Amino acid sequence: MKLYQLKTIQQFPVDPDRIWEFIATPKNLALLTPKAMGFTTISGDDSEMFPGQIIDYTITPLFGIKMDWVTEITHVKSGSYFVDEQRFGPYAFWHHKHFLKQTDSGCEMVDVIHYKVPFGILGRLVHPFLVRPKLEQIFEFRRKKLIELFGEI
Repeated sequence: MKLYQLKTIQQFPVDPDRIWEFIATPKNLALLTPKAMGFTTISGDDSEMFPGQIIDYTITPLFGIKMDWVTEITHVKSGSYFVDEQRFGPYAFWHHKHFLKQTDSGCEMVDVIHYKVPFGILGRLVHPFLVRPKLEQIFEFRRKKLIELFGEI
């Protein structure tokens, strides 16, 4: 089993509470996802996140193929961190940690994603030129959108 990791770090010139208010609202996830992904929330985004919350989406990650993606919010410490885990979806495994902390100049946000691609050896073969670049593209879109909303340091 090959487990991959993607880690991103961003610095914002705002209080962590402002970032938290935005990222802890599941409806805002659509704003952080490229339009080409066809991201639509089906259910579970009608409140601030809480442990045990199930959120059901549809996405179109590759080649126009529509998929269901169901995640569970497994851990939440308000203002500091939360974890979402895939229950059903495009990955064989998905565990995404989001951390916020106060800095002298504002807020640092760290995302750590551990994931496993499906389809065994075939998935591992296409990972470097199909899956990983797509995931990096999504997080680059997200990075730019957050800068647009909150600025950067």
